[in-house]
Amino acid sequence: MKSSFAVDIKLLQASQFSIDELTAIYNQTRVDYMVPMPMNAARLTEYISVYDVDLDHSLVAMQGDEMRGVAMLGVREGRAWITRLGVIPTTRRTGVGEALTVGLLEQARKLNINFDMLEVIKNNTPAHTLFLKLGFYEIGELLVLRRSPVPPPDPVVASAERLDRAESLILVGRDRGTQPWTNQSESLFNAQEISGLYLTLADGSRGWLVYQRQKFTLTRFIYKTETGDPVQMAYAFLSHLHQQYPRLDTQLENIQVNDPHLPAFYQMGYVESFRRIEMWRGTPPASLTR
Repeated sequence: MKSSFAVDIKLLQASQFSIDELTAIYNQTRVDYMVPMPMNAARLTEYISVYDVDLDHSLVAMQGDEMRGVAMLGVREGRAWITRLGVIPTTRRTGVGEALTVGLLEQARKLNINFDMLEVIKNNTPAHTLFLKLGFYEIGELLVLRRSPVPPPDPVVASAERLDRAESLILVGRDRGTQPWTNQSESLFNAQEISGLYLTLADGSRGWLVYQRQKFTLTRFIYKTETGDPVQMAYAFLSHLHQQYPRLDTQLENIQVNDPHLPAFYQMGYVESFRRIEMWRGTPPASLTR
């Protein structure tokens, strides 16, 4: 597959650049973005580690001595993830984004990976159109949710067990199908400060929540209702979580719009920040099928 880019662009391995350089070019590509999501070097380093970004197979677009864009490739067994794709605003619509995307797909093929994943912000028409052109197809919509640290309601009466990292990751497990990349089990196993809650309600309903506690934020939720109503169960474990951490913001990424637990999140004060469209290219390996 060849790109139709018109400018004189050369693609270099991202590993040839420092984290500070990669952070700078990424932020420059996002200055006018629909959802800017700026990063510093520490956050980008964490991002690379948690999401298995392979800098040897990620790319920076150069025009002469100038960095014009960046795109990163996450690599896990049987699948690749296109992420952090960005182009300097003055260089857009010249084919740089297409060159970077095609370059990442070629890098994935070199690793014998034939299934690619990505998410694009809803209503980002140029990017969405590009990905369709390159053979990606839509899987569904994903929500990005936020909750400010407002006073939580009294926790639902339940038998609540706090779980440490090891206990939490046993619950998460490794065989969870083709979840969005950010929510795959590997992301939790790679992250720090993972904890959990296991609740049993008075009527026998059971369920659990695993999460990451950062300095000012709760994030990376994985949860399951084992027995009972998902809305009731989610409201219960959220009431206990926010009672435990009343002063922390909460930021959740890529929650599927058909998640049966969602009404409880809205009842607990979560609001939708924006939506993404999940897209795949190729057929997922049988071991990853939902």
